[in-house]
Amino acid sequence: MPKPKYHILVCKNTRPPGHPKGSCGERGAMGVLNQFNFGVMERSLMGQVIVTPTDCLGPCQMGPTVVVYPDGVWYKGVTEADVPAILDEHIGKGKPVDRLRMPDEVWG
Repeated sequence: MPKPKYHILVCKNTRPPGHPKGSCGERGAMGVLNQFNFGVMERSLMGQVIVTPTDCLGPCQMGPTVVVYPDGVWYKGVTEADVPAILDEHIGKGKPVDRLRMPDEVWG
């Protein structure tokens, strides 16, 4: 198997209801994860792209959070409807989806 070109990390962390930080899981992360997996298969990207569920990536209040490596692009508030844009624009054309990018200010 060749080395994949992209690795997509999808936070699926879930905290108890009412937790002050919130969580990606309670904002639909599992649906986002499923759409990435289906989208990779539909586009015949198996082997070129790996999709991995993760626990907390940090910016919970902006989730669901998705990170695309090796580019190091962080996405915020990703919905199932956003997945085709990330796969087609970022993965397919090499152009990150600016409207979903997490601002650098999040990191201080």
